Amino acid sequence: MRLNPTRSFRLLAATAALLGMTVAGCSGWTGATPVTGVTPPTPTIQAPPARGPFVAAANPLAVEAGMRVLRDGGSAVDAAVAVQAVLGLVEPQSSGLGGGAFMMVYDAASNEVTSYDGRETAPAAATPELFHEDGRPLDFMSAVLSGRSTGAPGAVAMLAEAQKEHGRLPWSALFSDAERLATDGFVVSPRLAGMISGQAPQARTRWADAYFTKPDGTRYGAGDVLKNPAYARTVAELASGGAEVFYRGHIAREIADTVAQEPRPGALTAADIAAYAPVQRGALCRPYRIYVVCVPPPPSSGVAVLQLLAMAEQTPDIEQGPDSVAAWTAFAQLQRLMYADRDRYVGDPAFVGVPVQGLLDPGYVASRAALAPGLTGAAQPGTPPGGVLMGADATHEPSGTTHMVIVDAAGNAVSMTTTVESIFGSGRMAAGFFLNNQLTDFSFSPTRADGGAAANAVAAGKRPRSSMSPIIVLDQQGRLVGAFGSPG
Repeated sequence: MRLNPTRSFRLLAATAALLGMTVAGCSGWTGATPVTGVTPPTPTIQAPPARGPFVAAANPLAVEAGMRVLRDGGSAVDAAVAVQAVLGLVEPQSSGLGGGAFMMVYDAASNEVTSYDGRETAPAAATPELFHEDGRPLDFMSAVLSGRSTGAPGAVAMLAEAQKEHGRLPWSALFSDAERLATDGFVVSPRLAGMISGQAPQARTRWADAYFTKPDGTRYGAGDVLKNPAYARTVAELASGGAEVFYRGHIAREIADTVAQEPRPGALTAADIAAYAPVQRGALCRPYRIYVVCVPPPPSSGVAVLQLLAMAEQTPDIEQGPDSVAAWTAFAQLQRLMYADRDRYVGDPAFVGVPVQGLLDPGYVASRAALAPGLTGAAQPGTPPGGVLMGADATHEPSGTTHMVIVDAAGNAVSMTTTVESIFGSGRMAAGFFLNNQLTDFSFSPTRADGGAAANAVAAGKRPRSSMSPIIVLDQQGRLVGAFGSPG
């Protein structure tokens, strides 16, 4: 099969975008072939390494905050802290301090890729029937708007840990734009205005109404200036006191108090928030044609990205390119097979055995890809080597999230997907920011009819499976070629 680097790169981008819209290893890639016995094809065209500094994010105010940090000599991770702090203010419908994230960090000096898991965790009192009442699952929106939907936030702790390892500037220097914009006010973007005026129930809670309603009783619209003094105080405290003040002070108590309010109070406590810890993991890296693709391990869906790409390599119709109906049909069929496996096998690896190597086993991948041409009806999960089939999943997949890509002057890079889950999360606010509804990413039905457990069932301290799959792409020498990700 003739390799076409341009088409290969386009498929990588399409995979990142499609997974982000519908879902969303080796311990540090160091340039060696990441899979024993598999030699990637010799590239016919050498992809140039990526160069910075630049910031790509969903709002120009956040981009400017990140660029200011880079101009001041900060690293890509330093800039990510500043970008997230501003996005939580100006794009609160998608992400914020009350949410979680996955971050991929590329170190140009060592060619090493590291993943950081800032996924939220279920409270200690959570049970598999978290979203059940009277023996039946709640409807999805009732669950979202409840206090039960909020997990211990992870984005702040994750960023703090990554910044300790990869930062160049003081932590305290990374919040000035967010504090200024919250104090003086920021211009409401057309996108945020559309969310404020929309009919999403999370935009109509008592917390959202109090924040988004002007003194004359009308809602803030595009071009209006919106101030958030509570958020200004929060980021000022974060700047001076570090993540500790977020997780072990009055901010954590405010979050817990808000979660405990009606309707359907949740069980998240200040102690749950104080106990939160991010997880640093090795990146999951595999060759894809002339590239090496690195993703976060579970509970991210990065393994699903790699499985899809591996199946695509086994599918000749994909080579017909983005203008081909046959190529898109094949891609859709492969996605169906990938989702069938993801929903039965992927969950928090601290609680379930995720057969990562089995899902990426060349023989298993080939057998799954061979099913695509004749696939009709619902795709069924396979049996990867080392896999134990879990119960059927009943996880809802709402839209949401935001993504950023940052490359600094030294060539270090960040690919980070961050979210409060649904639009404005649970619709509840504390300390100036919206709280996540991330626990609705768990399966609402913890078991199947025969009693088999779902891989993504609720459990105390567990991270829900995530669709987020930020991607770092390297060449065969371990140099950065690109970074991908997608909002939901």
